[in-house]
Amino acid sequence: MTGGAVKGVDGRLRCPWGTSTEDYVAYHDAEWGRPVHGDDALFERLSLEAFQSGLSWITILRRREGFRAAFASFHIAKVAEFTDADRVRLLADESIIRNRAKVDATMANAVALAGWAPGELDELIWSYAPQGRRRPKTTADVPAVTDESTALAKALKKRGIRFVGPTTAYALMQACGLVNDHVAGCEFG
Repeated sequence: MTGGAVKGVDGRLRCPWGTSTEDYVAYHDAEWGRPVHGDDALFERLSLEAFQSGLSWITILRRREGFRAAFASFHIAKVAEFTDADRVRLLADESIIRNRAKVDATMANAVALAGWAPGELDELIWSYAPQGRRRPKTTADVPAVTDESTALAKALKKRGIRFVGPTTAYALMQACGLVNDHVAGCEFG
């Protein structure tokens, strides 16, 4: 869907994608674009965005609780201790996306992040939040990649984080409130 804000069944104006399913309405209204801080919370979002690559977000959103159960609520320290037996368990878990490269990346990312100082992931990610950027008028004005997301992806990769490119980094920036991509007129932006 492209365009400006549209009226939902409740009469409230939302981004067009935020009206398509009840799951999207709840996610759009309460979570998407709201600032997220904390290393574990950002690790969850980074991991889910990586799992979303090549899939629709609704697929990930509907499996989110399964992901949380499978990945120890995305506590970095706990996931960093996962073993080959956990990898086998995850690849057999039908409540998540059973993609070996994405499972391996999530486990490797936890090991890398376990060596960072507390708050370091939060500080790194938020250091790439652009300043003074206007909200898009329509969804057609929303980029898939920006200079900041390209730089963030490079910085994360340089620090050992896997399965994060500029598009995934930008989706993370949107989801975690580093940018406000609620279209003009959306009551939730």
